[in-house]
Amino acid sequence: MDMDSLLAYARPMPKKGPASERHVRVFRNGRNQAVRIPREFELPVQEAIMRKEGQRLIIEPVPAKSLRAVLADLKPLRENFPRISDLPADPVDL
Repeated sequence: MDMDSLLAYARPMPKKGPASERHVRVFRNGRNQAVRIPREFELPVQEAIMRKEGQRLIIEPVPAKSLRAVLADLKPLRENFPRISDLPADPVDL
């Protein structure tokens, strides 16, 4: 593939201000096609989801996991904890 065929431009996006669209270069990185994300479009995450809708590529941050999902991924501890004797509770004055 020649360099001219690797040059692509961002599709028009709904206008939300002067920085809502940019022209970007598409290039090859090994066997993958890649694009540099301009600073004003940086995602504040390490992982993203990409999907295709018609001719559009949509990239969005992976949603944060819920506490329930995080706890479900935890593996049980395989440690022997020391036994704690059951002491009577201190009286509480309400």
